[in-house]
Amino acid sequence: MNVITHCLTPMTDSEFEALADAALGRIEQSIEATELDVDLQSKAGGMLEVEFHNGSKMVVNRHGAAREIWVAAKSGGFHFRWDGSAWRDTRDGSELFAALSRLVSAQSGQGVVLRG
Repeated sequence: MNVITHCLTPMTDSEFEALADAALGRIEQSIEATELDVDLQSKAGGMLEVEFHNGSKMVVNRHGAAREIWVAAKSGGFHFRWDGSAWRDTRDGSELFAALSRLVSAQSGQGVVLRG
């Protein structure tokens, strides 16, 4: 059962892209602010690829059709939808940066807290 079944605040495509791009930028800045040994690459179309020292990768991207931010991590795939104030996991309701902190910590083997 989805915790969040729809966006509480309807938004246009351009509003979604602006919100998602801002979140991707904050994610990139937050990861760069850590002392993790990672290679970050921003790619066209609203995609951020994170390659860890162990060779594993994580991809964070905006998905316009669903108006979600998707995260593909070693532990699985996650979808985040804007609820009017934060990006929330569509399954468990966790906030994007809290979830990314857990995922990046698990994948890197180092405890990190990412702040949005």
